[in-house]
Amino acid sequence: MTQEKFVNKIAIYPGSFDPITNGHVDLIKRGMRIFGEIIVLVAYNPNKSYLFNVKEREQFIREIFSDNNGVKVDSHGGLLVDYLKSSGASVILRGMRAVSDFEYEFQMALMNRRQTREVETVFLMSGFKWFYSSSKLIKEVASMGGSVKGLVPDNVNRGLMEKFNNGKR
Repeated sequence: MTQEKFVNKIAIYPGSFDPITNGHVDLIKRGMRIFGEIIVLVAYNPNKSYLFNVKEREQFIREIFSDNNGVKVDSHGGLLVDYLKSSGASVILRGMRAVSDFEYEFQMALMNRRQTREVETVFLMSGFKWFYSSSKLIKEVASMGGSVKGLVPDNVNRGLMEKFNNGKR
């Protein structure tokens, strides 16, 4: 497949992004070298609790990519394949950090593919610097007063400090 065929493709990068990390940002930037547009889809489940609400998570991402017209931000609370159908996208972009991510991601890709045959999932390996970090771990460290500076974008770091009253750090 030539690069021109990818450039016209819209990829959906779904996740809870609670919060978005520098690993996510790296994956989006690398994905932009492959796809013409990436919609960062903030997924939410009304039965789950999040540190940041949907609007806060969307705002973080919009601020981070304010200078990149190819990155769009949206949110969705239903099946990913339903969002893909309504958006006109046919590619799901996913990142993998380790072999432990593979089984879950493989299951999800197969289930999405079962729902609609037109969907393809493209996996990018995590950047080496971000291999060990996760939103869950970052929230845990920040909640205990530890520094996550450099693991998340500056606007997210400020948001974490405000949430956990660590503004003095």
